[in-house]
Amino acid sequence: MASPSSMTTTSSTTSKLVFSGCSTSSSSSSSPRLLPLTTATTSSKCRAFHFHRRFNPLRHVHLRPCKNPTTVFAQTISPPSFIAAAMATEPSAKVIDGKRVAKEIREEVAAGVSKMKEALGVVPGLAVILVGDRKDSATYVRNKKKACEDAGIKSFEACLPKDATEEEVLKHISSFNNDPAVHGILVQLPLPSHINEQNVLNAVCIEKDVDGFHPLNIGRLAMRDREPLFVPCTPKGCIELLHRYGVVIKGKRAVVIGRSNIVGMPAALLLQREDATVSVVHSRTKNPEEFTREADIIISAVGQANMVKGSWIKPGAVIIDVGINPVEDSESPRGYRLVGDVCYDEARQIASAITPVPGGVGPMTIAMLLSNTLTSAKRIHNFN
Repeated sequence: MASPSSMTTTSSTTSKLVFSGCSTSSSSSSSPRLLPLTTATTSSKCRAFHFHRRFNPLRHVHLRPCKNPTTVFAQTISPPSFIAAAMATEPSAKVIDGKRVAKEIREEVAAGVSKMKEALGVVPGLAVILVGDRKDSATYVRNKKKACEDAGIKSFEACLPKDATEEEVLKHISSFNNDPAVHGILVQLPLPSHINEQNVLNAVCIEKDVDGFHPLNIGRLAMRDREPLFVPCTPKGCIELLHRYGVVIKGKRAVVIGRSNIVGMPAALLLQREDATVSVVHSRTKNPEEFTREADIIISAVGQANMVKGSWIKPGAVIIDVGINPVEDSESPRGYRLVGDVCYDEARQIASAITPVPGGVGPMTIAMLLSNTLTSAKRIHNFN
């Protein structure tokens, strides 16, 4: 599993997609509200009044359905000061709260682990292999270990130095493959450059591949009428957020920004399985905004701060922002803050729902890992 800082990193060619114009200043101090998606403001009564052309000064006006058309029209001609105040206090997008959903999933997993332990005396086990001393990877492994403890899952670890050989890594994988107490194996990515990542991931037993990176699992994900044993955790978390917030995927236009093996590619495959019409935007795509403006659902995972502007977004679209990007912030004690791939302050005026960064997709990744581990243990022990 990739650490957050590496998960959405792409080649330098991705910079061709970056446009200026979105402020990286701190957002409003008032926290967005979590509301049911059924109250999205882009109903047929007011859709005609959305202005989102690049040079339209009223493009971010926040409209509500109104029985009196005169009242609605009056809102569109309000003075600029009123518009600015409305934008600051009444963002139209509903916040997709990944922390809350992840907490629910962890509680569900903990209940499942307890039930399995009572019935069979079996405790699901997750093994993590960490190579090297990257701080972000070590922090992520620590978080996974704590999450396992909270859910009642047993943790196993193999921490190797950064100069460990590929043979040493493969030896630990083989040991975990043969250990009946281990139901899931996770290799923390990225690996040092002298180790062949594909050789390592391919060595993980497919029945214990809770990260979903084994080529057989990806192959099954790509094929119709085939079911993978596991789905990669971050893309699975994205789709789970859409499901739990009642977002209809079937028949919708979806755009995935980024085509990595970890997030972009499997996310596109999952959307196809949900009967969405899917386009993938990447570093070689010309005029990417032409694709995103037609999308009902956008999943962005490229690792470029504030790349997706408000002018890229179709009114009423649902935005899942996987990006985790540090930007300088002199007011922060750390000297930086985290932002997503999507310019949040602009997008929340146009989208019907959006994940925040942090607090959106991030918490879902570990929650899905715990869920996959429990699923593996149930399958191995034939426990429903």
